[in-house]
Amino acid sequence: MNEEPAAGAPSPAGRELFIRHARRDGRSVAIMRAVDYGDSCIVEAEIFPPGKPDTAPLRPGPYTFGDTREATNFVTEAVEALMYLGCDVQAA
Repeated sequence: MNEEPAAGAPSPAGRELFIRHARRDGRSVAIMRAVDYGDSCIVEAEIFPPGKPDTAPLRPGPYTFGDTREATNFVTEAVEALMYLGCDVQAA
């Protein structure tokens, strides 16, 4: 029996555009990954709860955009906010 992927689950055929990893005081805060599927672009996120280093990351989203420009704008704004909050953000 073939199972269908969950609604909103990315297809394995996407092309990874970029990953951004935010850290504060050496601790991971967030990881964002953009994947282009041709007719849409998905941003996946992992958020690490503060004060709980052994807790699995939260995975809000995925966030679906019509094209790579929209997804890139979303990640750029998120990165700017994280930097304003004192995070070091790097390409991974």
